[in-house]
Amino acid sequence: MKKIAIALLFTLFAILLLGNSATIARVDARVHSPLDPALAELLAAQPAGQTRVIVVLKDQLAPRTIGGRDRAERRRLVVQNLRAHSDRTQANVRALLNARSNQGRARGVTPLWVLNAIALTADNAVIAELARLPEVSRIIADATIAAPRPMAQTSAAAEPNINLIDAPALWNLGYRGQGVVVANMDTGADYAHPDLAAQWRGGSNSWYDPYGQHPTTPTDMNGHGTWTMSVMVGRDNGGSSIGVAPDAKWIAVKIFDDSGNATLSGIHLGFQWLLDPDGNSLTADAPDVVNNSWSFNSIGCFLDFEPDLQALIAADITPVFSAGNFGPNSSTSASPGNNPSAFAVGATGNNDAIASFSSRGPTNCGRSTNVTFPAVVAPGVNVRTADLYGLYTYVSGTSFSAPHTTGTLALLLSAFPNLTVAQQENALVSTATDLGSAGSDNTFGAGRINALAAYNALANGNGNNATPTPSVAPTNTPTPLATWTPTRTPTATPLPTQTATPLPTATATPSPTPTSAPNAIFSDGFESGNLSAWSSATTGGGRLSVTANATLNGAFGMQAVITSTTAIYVTDNSPTNEASYHARFYFSPNGITMANGTTHELLVGRSTAGTTLFSVQMRRSSGNYQVRALVRNNSGSNLATNWYTISNASHAIEIAWQASASGSLALWLDGALKQTRNGIANGNHRLDQIRLGAMNLPSGISGTEHFDGFVSTRTTYIGP
Repeated sequence: MKKIAIALLFTLFAILLLGNSATIARVDARVHSPLDPALAELLAAQPAGQTRVIVVLKDQLAPRTIGGRDRAERRRLVVQNLRAHSDRTQANVRALLNARSNQGRARGVTPLWVLNAIALTADNAVIAELARLPEVSRIIADATIAAPRPMAQTSAAAEPNINLIDAPALWNLGYRGQGVVVANMDTGADYAHPDLAAQWRGGSNSWYDPYGQHPTTPTDMNGHGTWTMSVMVGRDNGGSSIGVAPDAKWIAVKIFDDSGNATLSGIHLGFQWLLDPDGNSLTADAPDVVNNSWSFNSIGCFLDFEPDLQALIAADITPVFSAGNFGPNSSTSASPGNNPSAFAVGATGNNDAIASFSSRGPTNCGRSTNVTFPAVVAPGVNVRTADLYGLYTYVSGTSFSAPHTTGTLALLLSAFPNLTVAQQENALVSTATDLGSAGSDNTFGAGRINALAAYNALANGNGNNATPTPSVAPTNTPTPLATWTPTRTPTATPLPTQTATPLPTATATPSPTPTSAPNAIFSDGFESGNLSAWSSATTGGGRLSVTANATLNGAFGMQAVITSTTAIYVTDNSPTNEASYHARFYFSPNGITMANGTTHELLVGRSTAGTTLFSVQMRRSSGNYQVRALVRNNSGSNLATNWYTISNASHAIEIAWQASASGSLALWLDGALKQTRNGIANGNHRLDQIRLGAMNLPSGISGTEHFDGFVSTRTTYIGP
């Protein structure tokens, strides 16, 4: 099996701010400070900038002390108590940050009530000021991790993984996961795949993108999240059953953004959202089980997410983790799967042999003594699952053992809806098929999960068996395909030292992906706070910039301050001799002043020679803002769509350009296809550059336009 390493980049630095002076010197390691040493040295190395950090408070609430008569009450009380505790203990810190935000010295302040912390971006003096507050426990850098890149697809025959764990036996009893909600923390999900579409719970409380790039529609730009989701709940539209609990509903958190990066704060926000998806603790919309097929990319102990997992368990939400792909040696466990509150799953093949890559125990992470690791094992070698574009693939890794277990818990909860987290875990451990040496061991854990055996144990005990609810067979109808986007090298950011164990780099634990060339080209939601993701930027002396005031999704957007006819734009040189191209971006006129009948360009596609091949234009007409798309044919003539009126608000604008003897150009507004120009003889053209901003400006134009959420692909519709 090939393994994908995704780097959690970090640098070790130290700081000491002397009184109110701007003088910065190296911290004496013997002096106690809540400022993490790695963060401190980083600040010392860049005294003039602003840094994204997480401030953790000393006063921590123990979620397991929160009671409740039943699951619904426990979930409500966990959310209410964590929020109230955060509001009360963070009051002084928030007041300080509000004042510093008004001074322009802090921004992006985000309370993390799930672990009583605050994420923010601030200058060095503000961070030092926070470090002196008595209620602050520690301040760490909001480190960045990167999502897995695609790998080559295997060509093995389908493994009988669903039969191996005896899931069909529960289907025959009428338990297919109905009435249960599973969640996935991953790269997203292709909600339009025929094997996933019917099971998405739907609504604004069923999808969360902490980076704001896809705020309403489940999207997977990588494939990994679609693969893991399908093992949990996939159906049989591809000719065989691929999911363990095909009638369970799913929701998802896209912890990796479109550029392939995740932040620690983004993952915390994901766990926090799972506790209360709609922001109303009085509604019952939290999931029952959450799958986590990701880990740090080297062995070690990292406990930053342990408070989040404790909160989930207190709310009767079971956190299942992949064990990691760091075998075959002993003591190769990785975090967060080796955290005390995680239920870790290793991988076996269809012959019940351990996968060579599966991580082994023991582990003492967060504990005083060694314990057996993993908890159990499940199939994770050459597993057939749904792929992007309505296709199917075979995958290997502990990433796919974990969703077998998550799906099995969905089956058990369908039969026994009142099971606690401890009862669920005990049912799997106590009935697992013993493999390897007798009893629990550090290779197989308790053994390979067995859905029917777990069911029988609960039925003969005190599982409060439920009468099966009839399952409705899905209608096999065509559905549009979702999209995926690029991954890129992550920006180096610091990682705090948490334990004596060297901190690992991070990874989701995946294996194969499609054999086709990557569909994704480039994306940027401006969440870095700058324009560095682009190949170049023509800013007009700073008139083009990234600011929170321009956000149309997430925390930041790009603003174009127009004071003259000089063009200001960012350039992407990622396209390479492209004959097909899709791009979507968010745009708001923001009250720009234009004379009626005047026009300018928002997006331009160019050849290597600098020829404009297509563009998106905006004009003012009879007091209205309107947009259209233009395309150049081989003879040099421009063909245009009609003009379409937009309001003075945020709109998703998407174009699809195809160069051929009978090429085309399509325009979407807010997800609705407005027009397609077909039969365009433009096969001589190839795309090599994209510009986004305010270009070809007419006289008399003034004001500020807002741009956000740029995504480009080669062939696939992106959507709002």
